[in-house]
Amino acid sequence: MKVILLKDVKGSGKTGDIVNVSDGYATNYLFRQGLAQPATAQNLSALEAKRASELYKKEVALKDAKELAAKLGAVTVELTASVGANGKLFGALSSQSIADALEKTGVPVDKKKIVLDQPIKQVGNYRVTVRLHPEVTATVNVNVSAKK
Repeated sequence: MKVILLKDVKGSGKTGDIVNVSDGYATNYLFRQGLAQPATAQNLSALEAKRASELYKKEVALKDAKELAAKLGAVTVELTASVGANGKLFGALSSQSIADALEKTGVPVDKKKIVLDQPIKQVGNYRVTVRLHPEVTATVNVNVSAKK
């Protein structure tokens, strides 16, 4: 019997796969557990529509990420912080403070997408990487100056 897997099934396949299993396994286990459905023409067309929809969503997300990366490339973020001796900051600037500054410039970015290799603890100019999508990264210029 051909079935469409709704969830990953160890030994049978992954979600969305069309597999051939025995009738008893399908009716007694897969259907009752909600792990599969029969591979009828209607279910197959619904599966293809779902795959097409997911592909479209991925393409739109990639396009949006590329547009946002282009915007971020032109942005310079100005941050001020309390400074001690030798231009050293009291504490460190976090990804949250960079995200807040980006939001003020009109380019909202989630703080979890901002990648800081090391915490910013000195006054100066920094280039910070932002991961917008698994395939798209952008670089933002961050200028840290002393509070007056």
